[in-house]
Amino acid sequence: MEKFDSMAAKKEGGTWEFVKTIGYAVLIAIGIRTFAYEPFNIPSGSMIPTLLIGDYLFVSKLSYGYSRYSLPFSPPVIPDRVMFTPPERGDVSVFKKPTDPSTDFIKRIIGLPGDKIQVKAGILHINGKAVKREKVDDFVALDPFGREVRVAQYRETLPNGREHLILEERGDRGGADNTGVYTVPAEHYFMMGDNRDNSVDSRAREVGFVPKQNLVGRAEILFFSTDGSAAAWEVWRWPIATRFTRLFQSIE
Repeated sequence: MEKFDSMAAKKEGGTWEFVKTIGYAVLIAIGIRTFAYEPFNIPSGSMIPTLLIGDYLFVSKLSYGYSRYSLPFSPPVIPDRVMFTPPERGDVSVFKKPTDPSTDFIKRIIGLPGDKIQVKAGILHINGKAVKREKVDDFVALDPFGREVRVAQYRETLPNGREHLILEERGDRGGADNTGVYTVPAEHYFMMGDNRDNSVDSRAREVGFVPKQNLVGRAEILFFSTDGSAAAWEVWRWPIATRFTRLFQSIE
């Protein structure tokens, strides 16, 4: 009887230790996701060519400090922002959509507080000066029917020297290629997608200027990418669907 009781006690102790280990692992994962890095995936093409549909990336929560949107379920326990480090022009950032904070957006920070932003004939202007833009080789992709599609691609250089590629699918005559002047309010930012003719961003009323409180973090590392041709259960097709050349790249 004593031997049976001893075995039962060991079994109960082993189960409790297993539960504690799982609990600690969950707490550590939540802590990392809340305060350090959070994984995100790209569901739309607004940031092509920098980010493709099917890219998975890590977003640094450390970059801009913390607000309520840094926490799971966004509880209003942080009134504004703590440990704040202002973002830099050109950062690729995840933020909560101002008109719908339940939705995550990812765009590039183009305008800082006090800036005047305008697009004229497709050319970005910051504080009255045209941003340098030079044509490079077309971006080449396949449409849903497997046909090759070529899109005009440019290298844009922001005033601080940061360079990135942009697309102009409809040339310089897209719906948002000629705008009024946007004056960025204090503690707000102006966001734009790199796929300029296919991005709902600060040029659109439904997004507008992004308050610093809505910043979630800076996109830093692309750790996985799939072209979507393999379902989750089609394990044998994963190697074909994986874009190996995009794995573990820094995001510029």
